[in-house]
Amino acid sequence: MDSDQNSCSILRMLKIFPLLLLAATTAAAAEQSTAYDALRVLGHEMARDAVNHVISLVGIDGAPQPEKWKILLEDTAGADAMREVEIADGRIVSERAPACAVTGSSEGATIDTRRLNLDSTGAYAVASHTAQKSGAQFATVTYDLRTDERGEPVWIVTLQDNSRRRVGTIYVGANSGNIARTEGLFAGATTQELETDRDTEDTGGVLRTAKSRISHSFHQAEVEARNLFERAKQSFSDFINRD
Repeated sequence: MDSDQNSCSILRMLKIFPLLLLAATTAAAAEQSTAYDALRVLGHEMARDAVNHVISLVGIDGAPQPEKWKILLEDTAGADAMREVEIADGRIVSERAPACAVTGSSEGATIDTRRLNLDSTGAYAVASHTAQKSGAQFATVTYDLRTDERGEPVWIVTLQDNSRRRVGTIYVGANSGNIARTEGLFAGATTQELETDRDTEDTGGVLRTAKSRISHSFHQAEVEARNLFERAKQSFSDFINRD
């Protein structure tokens, strides 16, 4: 009887853990500027239409949110193709031509902010919970919001230790909240390997068991990430139109 009660208690704790994580993340972010806050400042201080020309939004060393956000956007008025705007303390603190070109498969692609349903607080909740399921420990995170190869907005959340070394990277869909990809987590297995979960014929029993356990943790993280997303979901269009 006691064993059954203990098992039920553990299951209840596992179910409410994502909720507790989301609540703690939201409370911690209350005193820090989120990505949505930075975009709102951009729209207030430059022009409302500026949020429709954002190419990427980056925040470094977040704990959980960064002190500054860098926004790369199309320069529709000047001779330069792009402008980099830095936002801190609720205002634009610098504006200049970017020091280097944008890298990645979606170079120059602007973010459709109408498809943003996840602020950086929600991205952190999903990423940190995924890291916890993987057994990874981290101190700070770096955020990068951009478009993927299909033109969908994606959060690239990089986990760092106290020495700012990369622990792992999690790709979270900013529209749907799905875990699109992970790097360096779940014992270094690729997302494709974890999704297919197929073992070769010569795989030994111990290795097969370990792989199955890792794959199970990944799939459980996916399910719990979707639950977190449903609770953290926030349309940027609704957010900006509340002003």
